Amino acid sequence: MTSKAGDIEGVFGEDRWPPTAPIGKASSVSGKVTPPDRLLEEALSGKLIPREDAPLLVEVGTSRLADLCAAAAQLRDRGKGQIVSFSPKVFIPLTRLCRDSCGYCTFRQDPASAQQLYLTPEEVLEVAEAGQHLGCTEALFTLGERPEQRYPEARRWLERRGYRTTLQYLAAVCQLVVEETSLLPHANPGTMSRREMEALQPYNPSMGLMLESASERLHSAGGPHEFAPSKRPRVRLRTIEIAGELGIPFTTGILIGIGETRLERIDSLLAIRQLHSDYGQVQEVIIQNFRAKPNTPMGRVRDATTEDLLWTVAVARLLLGPDMNIQVPPNLISRDYPAFLAAGVNDWGGISPLTIDYVNPEAPWPGMAELRDRTHAVGFELRPRLPVYPEYFVGTDSYLPATLRSKVVALADATGYVKGGIERYAGRD
Repeated sequence: MTSKAGDIEGVFGEDRWPPTAPIGKASSVSGKVTPPDRLLEEALSGKLIPREDAPLLVEVGTSRLADLCAAAAQLRDRGKGQIVSFSPKVFIPLTRLCRDSCGYCTFRQDPASAQQLYLTPEEVLEVAEAGQHLGCTEALFTLGERPEQRYPEARRWLERRGYRTTLQYLAAVCQLVVEETSLLPHANPGTMSRREMEALQPYNPSMGLMLESASERLHSAGGPHEFAPSKRPRVRLRTIEIAGELGIPFTTGILIGIGETRLERIDSLLAIRQLHSDYGQVQEVIIQNFRAKPNTPMGRVRDATTEDLLWTVAVARLLLGPDMNIQVPPNLISRDYPAFLAAGVNDWGGISPLTIDYVNPEAPWPGMAELRDRTHAVGFELRPRLPVYPEYFVGTDSYLPATLRSKVVALADATGYVKGGIERYAGRD
């Protein structure tokens, strides 16, 4: 990376970018090698930061942020080189009804406020076909958690169409998209049982569930997850574990700024690391920043800062290592997003030329040409990817069902990225 990246200089200050003090060589303010310095040296030497030492990263404050990011960027370069990816997608909000009520969510609706309870198969196919026309390869299904358990209106809608649960209906529309379009579904429906994931697996080359936080404290009275039973860490971690047992490439991540501490973020990242160490299923970790929404219980809470997000991204890279795919959503960090390439990210997540971000409707995605140009300006090559990362199908038959694998391979080039590269989307701003 070069110092021409004005966005990065704006975060660290011109005299702090690029960082010049050798990491671990008396680079602290005091001139002494500190325990965090030793952790950075160990991480750069290829050693995994031990769980018991990871809390020392909390000691890395503002004055050392550039050094922390530099170490993370070196690790990213070692594992991912200069390629940064994104997934060209359509966002399909199958239902916005949800049994949970989180303190920061505006995606959730109840039957009285919803324009419709569920999208119909015809509506799903219409969006998918429009995305196919624009070159999209991912159909992201995001939906509320098990609304039929809370709302009789949801149960009746499903029953009239021959379904007992929302997840059964989801499997049916995922199959429809696979059979009728070139898009690949990526289901993100909340917590899932083994049987439910097995039903989705033939039609989803990857699935996802944000851990958000491993902190039980956030479920206490007045906390953001007080009225969200599905946000209990144990049930979300179990879903990620089941994905590992079934060999499903899985996306997860943490949400920062909702009341958790930096130590709790480290605990969450370590929980993800352990599951990935056990099974190898975690294809991507998203570090997402909280943005306050009007008319929610957390509407007056301050947004997570750029500095705090940079710290968390860098720590995630140091804890998860050079080979993990780490993403930040660029629409949630506005004009600052190229700065996160200096903190170790290698993916921008799903970008749609068609549909809005229904979870964060106030935050439009950057255009693909802009994303390409600003990524290139700081020394990286932008490549479109499928919803399943190349390492889960290039040179391995361990993850995808045979019929789904053939469709995935047909959409990809020899390196596992979308055929035609970024130029296939040129000018689509």
